[in-house]
Amino acid sequence: MQNNPFAVVAKAGDNVADLSTPRPIIDEDRLAANIARTQSYMDQHGLNFRPHIKTHKIPALASAQVAAGAKGINCQKITEAEVFAAAGFDDILITFNILGPEKLGRLADLNERIGGLKVVADSTVTIDGLSAQFAARKPLVVLVECDTGGGRCGVQTPAEAFALAKRIHDAKGLTFGGLLNYPKPGAAAEVQAFLSETLALLKAEGIGCPIVSNGGTPSLFEAHLVTAATEHRAGTYIYNDRSMVRAGHCGEDDCAMHVLTTVVSRPTADRAVIDAGSKALTSDLLGFSDYGTVIGYPEAVITGLSEEHGVIDFSKCGAKRPEIGEKIRIIPNHTCVVSNLFDTMVFHREGLVTRVEDVAARGLVW
Repeated sequence: MQNNPFAVVAKAGDNVADLSTPRPIIDEDRLAANIARTQSYMDQHGLNFRPHIKTHKIPALASAQVAAGAKGINCQKITEAEVFAAAGFDDILITFNILGPEKLGRLADLNERIGGLKVVADSTVTIDGLSAQFAARKPLVVLVECDTGGGRCGVQTPAEAFALAKRIHDAKGLTFGGLLNYPKPGAAAEVQAFLSETLALLKAEGIGCPIVSNGGTPSLFEAHLVTAATEHRAGTYIYNDRSMVRAGHCGEDDCAMHVLTTVVSRPTADRAVIDAGSKALTSDLLGFSDYGTVIGYPEAVITGLSEEHGVIDFSKCGAKRPEIGEKIRIIPNHTCVVSNLFDTMVFHREGLVTRVEDVAARGLVW
């Protein structure tokens, strides 16, 4: 994918301090520890684990997750699923309503190529479109998406979930695969109640429910409280970010991704300008008032981003300030978006580059 002949790419053995900036860098040991920690938790509680590849978009990292024990992967786009299917992944869940002839045609072709494709639906419109496409082809597994309080997609009540499940069960070309939700954090009791009621309705009708898929890194370590679930989905945990630190799921030392950036200007004693703007750190706030944590300067505030400039206020940092030309590291608010801003990720161990991986599924349209 890296096809720009002018792009600066690191090689194994390079010192990350010498890399051109801005550049995300991934700590191999933290990455491996995050994978192991989460898989161990899932194994301990008898839950299948399905990592969401939207965080990294790199087949080599999904391979490491599966090698650690993950059941399959979670994608958000058909194009992402196509990239990972081409890389050899077979058990893929796409968690998005898929509509329209172009997307449905590609979905049908993908379903012919792999054995474990699954999608979701939360309306009769989506279900009927899928049935029309798959009626004369290999059947497609469809899960009903439920809104258990997250306020995004999903049916609103167990009765609606049951009705859609029955529609899928009876539809030509479709196989009912189960239930899925993406809850708000700290809502395990509400999720369990919604799922339990829906499962009771399905059982009374004699409809089996093979998969009950719970989700989210914010809900990661309360997954065992949703006893109706058979699997959990999460993505951000593999890198972690500032929002995960705030949520108490990890510490700063568990954040595998840092954005390496250079101080390019010191217009005043308190203000520094870096070469990482919204095209490197993202403009996502996620409830924060600024744009990341500056490693080594906990009181620094990244007050603003333009496309290529970031402005940092060091007024609360005492006498210690970075100089022009100095490289600093930032933990981004939201690591998943950073992945989609770069063609490659540089991995390192103790400051020495170990590998460079293409972000193979970045920037893809549906």
